[in-house]
Amino acid sequence: MSKLKGDIELLQGNEACVRGALLAGVRFFAGYPITPSSEIAEGMARLLPRLGGKFLQMEDEIASMAAVIGASIAGLKSITATSGPGFTLKQENLGFAILNEIPCVIVDAQRGGPSTGLPTAPAQGDMMQARWGTHGDHSIIALAPSTVNEVLFLTIRAVNLSEKYRTPVILLLDEVIAHMREKVRLPLPEEVEIINRKKPTVSPEEYLPFKPEQDGVPPMANFGEGYRYHFTGLIHNQKGLPTTDPQEIDSLIRRINDKIQANIKDITFLENYSLDEARIALVAYGSVARAAEGAVKLAREKGLKVGLLKLLTVWPFPSEEVNRLAQQVDLIVVPEMNLGQMVLAVERAVGGKCKVVSYSRVDGELITPLEILEKVEEEIIKK
Repeated sequence: MSKLKGDIELLQGNEACVRGALLAGVRFFAGYPITPSSEIAEGMARLLPRLGGKFLQMEDEIASMAAVIGASIAGLKSITATSGPGFTLKQENLGFAILNEIPCVIVDAQRGGPSTGLPTAPAQGDMMQARWGTHGDHSIIALAPSTVNEVLFLTIRAVNLSEKYRTPVILLLDEVIAHMREKVRLPLPEEVEIINRKKPTVSPEEYLPFKPEQDGVPPMANFGEGYRYHFTGLIHNQKGLPTTDPQEIDSLIRRINDKIQANIKDITFLENYSLDEARIALVAYGSVARAAEGAVKLAREKGLKVGLLKLLTVWPFPSEEVNRLAQQVDLIVVPEMNLGQMVLAVERAVGGKCKVVSYSRVDGELITPLEILEKVEEEIIKK
């Protein structure tokens, strides 16, 4: 297992996801093979047993999500991986995990859709599904790496956030990030921050599984530790029992949302490129952020004051930072491999303070730096 201890390796994005999960303490995986995420399942099948973990290939994605929920309830840090069609199947059980505040990580290596779509081509068409795929008013955390190194560290971060806030966390790769290879230095175990879920400090008789502490997050006892409690898909009270009391209903729904929104600064992870004195900003995420960074370099060589805000946390959306950016620049361009899903959130955050335009590509090909630059120049000419 020396390869988990500080080596420098040429890793595929999916392989980096496996390594990050193991370093974060994940010891359970349940999934079903699907391109372009299958290498995550393969890596987990090979490495988890060596660490005393458990790997299960389930009959479908619905069962995979259910198994991950069960393992987490029993105390294991748990993860599953899929792509668009499988992500769709996970939504009902994802909602169950959100309502019952069950920590787990769902990796979605995006591909072209709808339906079977383009199994081996990149896309970013699951952004709104990640936010609103399961029904009802709910919170969600979703991270989007743009390099293999970021896959490693954002996987660790996803596991930690799920444990800290007692919530599912989605890691949004795309086919390019999942399958490309880059040099990665695997951190030593002592370099990795590990966050574990809060445990109850009261006796089993006094324990209320959904009674929050000051941060809005309830301590979580593992099944089998002597704490008896109840999970249900129905709206429940602090005991976990179904309720129709309007006050209890309102309190629960607001709390599972507020515990994320109130801690947005801790959850939000962004990077800025050449935004000082920029008059035009690109807002991008995932593999498109790499192309956007290249476009910034090309623009600067031409004397154009262009910068990039790279979103590594996509949900909850960093509205405050985007609004502040809109007060600095005249134009924001949002390149995406979809027909404009994230640009809607950008426009809402901007609130009319500057012009926002979308640049979309949905043909299974990457957006290139030159395309983004040409879009910027086209908008400059319009002015």
